[in-house]
Amino acid sequence: TLRLAPAGHVLGSAQVVLEHAGQRAVVSGDYKRAPDPTCAPFEPVPCDLFVTEATFALPVFRQPDPLREIGRLLHDARLFPDRTHLVGCYALGKAQRLIALLRQAGYDDPIWLHGALRPMCDLYGRFGIDLGLLNAATGAAKDAMRGGIVLAPPSAIADRWARRLSDPVVCLASGWMQVRQRAKARGVELPLIISDHADWDALLRTCDDVGAGEVWVTHGREDALIHALGKRGVRARALRLVGYGDEDEAETALDTVEGDAA
Repeated sequence: TLRLAPAGHVLGSAQVVLEHAGQRAVVSGDYKRAPDPTCAPFEPVPCDLFVTEATFALPVFRQPDPLREIGRLLHDARLFPDRTHLVGCYALGKAQRLIALLRQAGYDDPIWLHGALRPMCDLYGRFGIDLGLLNAATGAAKDAMRGGIVLAPPSAIADRWARRLSDPVVCLASGWMQVRQRAKARGVELPLIISDHADWDALLRTCDDVGAGEVWVTHGREDALIHALGKRGVRARALRLVGYGDEDEAETALDTVEGDAA
């Protein structure tokens, strides 16, 4: 039998649960354990075999509370009311989560959107996720967006598109912003450590929660997680999927698509 269970990654994301002859295997796909008001939370499914992602499977990756990061963004916006805060984020999942977190933190002003982000925000709205007032940034007057928050694909924050903004503070919301060199290389002034992937502690907790005797690790940093699981008495090995690269490769591809959609 086959069924799906929530993965907590983005709206509609799912784990695949397979059962046969009294054995159960669960394929996680991308997942996170942090609260997200825009999608169903991850459901730990007890199993014999667990196939897990490992995007941030290094002990250095321990993500802060996302509301703390949103608080840093709002604090900076209050400090620099004459500047526009431009936040790079993915069109699917990350943009909607950022908007929901801003609303949760009490930010009720209109949020400005790059054209590539609007269709997915509208889709979330049709599924009952209220994101509040969203305005189109493309074509808007520079003064109208002064002091506001603008969301755009990561590719747009260093593009000529950003020149329409008033002295922008360049931000990027990603788990990779924990690596300072990555933020500096991309010209990010305010890095926001907000990820839709499980961090190191969440990966270990999830493997504990599902109780699998065997874990296959894919999509990321396999070695450290395999070693840590082995010390816990869990058989673990790398499952290297052909054509399944890391998040950086996915980001490059997604940026290209979003740039075309602008």
